[in-house]
Formats: sequence, structure tokens, C-alpha cells
Amino acid sequence: MSRTVVSIERSSSTKKGGARPLAVMVSEAAKVIAPLWPISAFIARHPWMGMEDKSFVDAADRLQEAYGLDLYPPMAVFHAALSKGEIDVSFIERRLQRWLDDEPLPAPRHEAERLCRALLWNDAVPEEALQMPKLIELAAAMPLRSVSIRTGSVRLGLEKRLDQQMIKWCKLFYDRGEAVWALPHREHGFYGSWRRLAPLDPSLSKEERKRLFDWPHHPEEALQRALEQLGVQDEEAVAYLEAHLLALPGWAGMMVWQSRRAGDEIGGLINYLAVRLSLEWVFTAPHLPLKEEENGDDRAVGPLLAAWIHWGGMTLDDWRRLSFEDRQARLVFADRFWRIGRRHLWLEAWEDTYEAKLKEAVLTRQPEEPKEQAAAQLLFCIDVRSEPFRRHVEAVGPFETYGCAGFFGLPIQTRVLDGDDAHPSCPAIVAPQHEINETASPEMAAPYRRRRDLFRFVGQTFKKIKQHMLAGLLLPEMSGPWLGLHTIARSAAPAWAGQVIHQAEMSAQQKPKTTLSLDCQGHDETTGLPIGLTKEEQVQYVKQLLVNIGLTSSFAPLVVVCGHESETTNNPYASALDCGACGGAAGAFNARVFAALANLPHVRDGLAREGIVIPDETVFVAAEHITTVDELRWVEVPPLSEAAEAAFRQLKQALGEASRRANAERMAKLPHVGQTPRDPVAEAQRRAVDWSEIRPEWGLARNAAFLIGCRKLTKGKDLNGRVFLHSYDWREDPTGEALAGIIAGPATVGQWINLQYYASTVAPHHYGSGDKTTQTVTGSIGVMQGNGSDLLAGLPWQSVAASDRELFHAPLRLLVIIEAPSYYIEQLLDRNEEFRRKVQNGWLRLASIDPASGAWVNWEAGRLASMQQR
Repeated sequence: MSRTVVSIERSSSTKKGGARPLAVMVSEAAKVIAPLWPISAFIARHPWMGMEDKSFVDAADRLQEAYGLDLYPPMAVFHAALSKGEIDVSFIERRLQRWLDDEPLPAPRHEAERLCRALLWNDAVPEEALQMPKLIELAAAMPLRSVSIRTGSVRLGLEKRLDQQMIKWCKLFYDRGEAVWALPHREHGFYGSWRRLAPLDPSLSKEERKRLFDWPHHPEEALQRALEQLGVQDEEAVAYLEAHLLALPGWAGMMVWQSRRAGDEIGGLINYLAVRLSLEWVFTAPHLPLKEEENGDDRAVGPLLAAWIHWGGMTLDDWRRLSFEDRQARLVFADRFWRIGRRHLWLEAWEDTYEAKLKEAVLTRQPEEPKEQAAAQLLFCIDVRSEPFRRHVEAVGPFETYGCAGFFGLPIQTRVLDGDDAHPSCPAIVAPQHEINETASPEMAAPYRRRRDLFRFVGQTFKKIKQHMLAGLLLPEMSGPWLGLHTIARSAAPAWAGQVIHQAEMSAQQKPKTTLSLDCQGHDETTGLPIGLTKEEQVQYVKQLLVNIGLTSSFAPLVVVCGHESETTNNPYASALDCGACGGAAGAFNARVFAALANLPHVRDGLAREGIVIPDETVFVAAEHITTVDELRWVEVPPLSEAAEAAFRQLKQALGEASRRANAERMAKLPHVGQTPRDPVAEAQRRAVDWSEIRPEWGLARNAAFLIGCRKLTKGKDLNGRVFLHSYDWREDPTGEALAGIIAGPATVGQWINLQYYASTVAPHHYGSGDKTTQTVTGSIGVMQGNGSDLLAGLPWQSVAASDRELFHAPLRLLVIIEAPSYYIEQLLDRNEEFRRKVQNGWLRLASIDPASGAWVNWEAGRLASMQQR
């Protein structure tokens, strides 16, 4: 066995000291939070994206020490995974030995190893060890100071009142037309509107309102003065601002999103912090200056000292003979390993175990079957929910499937028929470059508009009556019987009532036949984006996707471009189950645009000049994968050639069986279903329309890997719906540009999804959104618990857990696997500094498969370990 080691370390630049401008300090503090999109376009967000310049371990250590935020699962979760066979004990031992090799040890290797091994497997020091004579006396002489950041409001017990004030003002400022009265002075920004209204706020005392009399009217001045009045030193300012941002990270994240949307990176946060710290000064002014905190927060040394004595092979006399510096070093070592190190090793062992099983599945060679000409080729989103459905579609007929990002490489924003706003239909990290509009002839659009206007009128009238003081008294009498029948029907017969209501809504919203603005038609007045695409752009966007997925020849008569969406009822998180690559919207629009482009004669001619010849008989059609019920629905089917018509009929016949198999597999994983139901399709359809169903589907839970390579690696192999599958053929990508694009776009979105599920699982109280059944949608922008909480940024508990005590999602960092020669990976890491940093700092894991030898290569921070295929 040969082993090759390649360093991927880079020197880090040091920061210059000295006082920093306020904007720089706010920008630095903002790294601890992430933008939060509105709930209507729920985008997967990596909550620590601003901290990737630090290693995962160091970020976890800092957040845990300073703010009490835990980035690792509790030990009980690791023990549960071990009992289910998800963690191989041998990997724990390997990781421990490697860690001991790399870490500076404060004691001889054998002593440190004994201590660490004991701490790995024990959650507490035995009671008899804690009761040793003289232990308390020795521990008291060696305090370990806490580095937790405590703001003035926290020290005085005023943080709840401060949070309530911020929540109130944020709700008013960001309301999207739900409130009866709009917040005055909103045009002056968050701080400007608050500054004009706060002196009139009855929730503040007379003395507190007086303190605001001569307070600055400009947010930067107000924030600077608040920091000075609160006695915050310049070297402490960033940490102090971080603490305030982490107090309500959801509302702060909404500020970041709104600010960036307006083209101002940190203006919204300066406004937010100016309000928050101004209020903190108003509340704490009578107590200023605050006294220096005493040693009350010192970390408990007793258990750490007892661990060294009990497990480190030492006696109290041995401890006394150590110098003060050696004792301090040993205590710091034990403390960090207890809090961070041991759980990081358990996490790595869990990830190693999953990787070993995936490696065995992917590299196991299957008997070569005679290659049959595909009747149809289907392009699916890389979404992990596509993996089981693709597998079953391929099993029921001569069909090939490909994986790509669900926006199909189209950096567009879309405006549906008569839409008031354009929606970015591409990943959040991609800026829209074009706008595509949907239009219809006046005579065909008229009936649709009449139905739509009638429904809008009824809804708006109902809302106004509810809000009217006198008319609202009559509303229960008028609507009670009808709404009562509606409630009884949906509760007693959810499947039947849900289907009836769903069909009625679909009929009412049925659009006429529309056309798309594919060709250039000027520019949008509000965004300035060009409407449509030039002929050259049309060719290049189609070519780019086909090259990226390796579909440049051997076209089937029928190519199905499949977007995806999830159909659920009474679910604020509906967009979280739709296509993240389409900005939290359904993928049908993008599928329709791409299929229409690929069918244009001049696009076919342009592709032929580029060396991609699509036969005349090949027709692209648009469809949509409904993930809740694993059903393929046709979006737009143009006139078909004879061969394409035959393939279309064959595919439609086979899809029923594929859907049944996929639903049977998926139903077995959902709680409260038991064994596979007699009719899994009917059960899936019931869950989609049942308004009491808190778990209509699992979404992207248990996602763990992102594989970039040819389909032959995974075809016919059950990957358990845990792998993002992006088609890629390195032979079609001689420059590596396609691979770089996949990493910069789809793989980055996959990492965001992965870490959002990770964060919502390991720290649901901070990064999740709690129980679905107690959530409140506020201002049409997000959800809260009750009527006054932070704007919850993560996933509900029901999206990651099977019950209160049993997790479903396995919190593992994403494993990216690339099928390409090693020099492709070296080139990628050399050119893409951001991706290199993610790998080097442990925010994701990287492996590659050598196409020639089939060897699985692990890329880690500082080395490349190349191992032969077993």
C-alpha cells in the first residue's frame, strides 16, 4: 500500500492592531450570524458562514466558551449512534491516536492518553474521586477564568426586557401588510423610525423617555455614543457587539438580508445595533458605571483536577510537585478536551464510519450489463430526495437519469403571469442576470383574472371585517357554520376533504396557456435586468449544463427536464421543502425555460457548431417531481416526434410503478406509520393534504454526502436518500471549469443545507425553530414561538427528530466526493481559495475517486492520504 502526502496549508495574514472604525467592528461582529430570508422563500443558511476563516474546532470552542452555544451533539446522541451501529469503535481509537500525534501535550504521552481515553468514554468523574481530601483546597488555588461575554443588560438582569423591546420594533418595521396600521416614519430606516417614536413609547418610563431627548438622530453616532456611555473599550467592542447580535440572531439576520438586498452590506446592522445599544443604555444608565465582575464565573476546576488524579495516573503529591505553569497547562488541556476535543473525535469517528460504508457501496463493482439505448433521459435536481426516485425510475424501464442543480444553470429571476414582484429563481449565492416573464393573450387571460380578482376580493374583505371593531362582531355569526363544516371535514376525513379543496384551488388558480419571454425584450424598469436572453446566451446556457452533466452525445428521443416542489397543507415551511436552487420556489418554471431553450432550432444549430449534435427526433419536455408523493407531473409537453411520442408513452406507463416503490421506501422511514402501508401512494397523498400533518415528508434530513461523478458509480445502488448526486464527466471538462462551477454553486448550496440541518439538530434552542405546533407566523416574514420571540431561523424539531427523544437526522458534516484525477482536485484547491478554506478548516470533508485506478483518496487539512482500493 502506498501513501502520498500533499500539504494544502496556506499562511494566514495577521491583522493590524489599533483602533478600528465603527463600520469595520460591526462587519467583524456580523460574522457570528447569517442572513435570514423571509419564510416565503426559506433559503438554507449556513449559520457560521462568516466564521470559516477559523477551524470548525476553534469556532466551536469560542462560541461555547464565550456565548454558551454548542456546535457538537450531546454525548447521548453519540452513544445512541454507537448502539445503532453507526459508529465503528476502531475509528474512535484511530482518531484519538492521530489527535495525540498532532496536539501539543502538557504531560507525557502515556499520561495524556490515559486521561483522554477515559474522558472519551465517561461523562463524569466518579464521585469518590471528587471527594478526595485536599482536592477542593488544591482546586481553589488554580482558578480557570471564564471568557464568557456578558453585556451590561445581562449583568443587571435586563436582557428579557431589552429583547422584548427589540422584538416589538422589529415586528413593526418588517411587517408586510399584516398589521392594521403601518409603522410611521419607516422611510427613515429602522433607527430613524425608532428614534422618532421611542420618546412617545408608553412602555418606557418617563425618566427613560427623557434620556432620549438629546440622543443622536444618526445611527452611527448613536451606536458610538452608546458604546462610550456603556464603558465598552475599543478592544472589547467586537465581542460586545457579537453578544448583542447573538441575543436575537434571527431578527439580526433579517436585518442583514434586507440590508444586502438594498445594496448596503452592514447598514441594516448598524441601525439594528444603534437601537439595541441605545435601549440598553436607557435601561442601565442609573447603574453605570458597572463594577468589575468578580470571579463568580470561574470554571469549576475540581472535576478537571480529579480527572487528572483519577485517570491520569497521578497522586496529589505528584500534582503539588508540578510548577504553577504546568498545572495550569494540564487543567486547560483537560478542560478543552472535555468540552470540545472528545466530542470532535466522536463526530469524526461517526463521519468516518459513514464514509467507509458509502465507499464500499460506491466502489463495489456490479456485473456489466449490455448497454441498452435509453428511451428517455431525465434531468433531476441534485436534491437528496431525487436519489430514491431516480433509482426506481431506472429500475422500471430503459431510462437514464442525470443530476444537476435544480435551477438548470439559468441565473434568472422570474415573473409569473400578472405577478407583482419578480422572484430570484437561482441559488442565493448566484445573482440573477436576466428576467423571464410569463405572458398570455388578453382573451385567454381574462377568465383567469376574473377568478383571481374574485378570490382576492373575498380574502381581503374577510380580513378587513376581522380587523373592523364592529363588523368583526358579526363575522362569527356569518362565517361560523361554514368554517365549522370546513373544520369538521378536514379533521374527520382529511384525505377526501383535502383532495376536494386542493382540486378546487387548482381549478380556481388554473392559468391559461402562457408564453415565456425567452428573447431579448428590453430591460426591467425596477431591477435594470435584461428581459430575455440573446441568442448567444441561449446557446451558452444550454451548452453549459449539458457539458457539466456529461450529456453531450447519445441523446434519447425524449429528454425530461424535472424541476421539483413539495405539496403540503398548513405548513409555514412549505418553501423549505421546495427547490433551494430556485430560491425556495418550485423548479417548474426553470425546467420549462430550459426545455424551451433546448428545443429552439437556432439553439440546436449553435450547439452543433460547438460539437454537441442533438438529433431532430429528440424533444425536451418540462416536468416536475412532487417530492411529497414521489410523482412526476408534466409542466409543458411540446409537439413530439414519432420516437419521442413512443418514449413518452413508455415512460408514463412506468412512472406509476416507480412512484409506488419510492413511496413504499419513504413511508417506512416516517414515524407513526409503522410497517409499509398497504397503499403507500394513498398514504403519501393523504399526508400531503392533511392540515394536521406535522411531518408530511422528511425533506433533506439525513443528508450526508455530495457526489460529483458519472451515474455508473451509483446506478442501482441504494444510497438511502442521503446523497446529493451531481452528474459530471471529467473527460468533458479539460480545463476544470465545469468542476469549479459545480463546487462554487451546487456544492456550496449543499454545504449550506447540510449545516442548516446540522445546526437545527445540535442546537435546536438557538439555531432551530422549536415545535411546529406552537409556532406563530408573524408579519408574513417568519415564525416565532408564541407572540414574542426571536425570528426563528432554522428548521422545526419535526424536520430533524422522530420524537422528543429520538433524532432522525444524523448531524454529520458534508462529505464531498469528486470523480476525477488527483491533479484536478489539486488544481481546484489551488484556484478556489474559499473551497480550500472550507476543507482545510473542517467545515466540510473532501474525497475523490481516481477514474483510472478506482482508488478512494481522502483530502484533509494538511495532507492527502491516498489508499488503494481494497
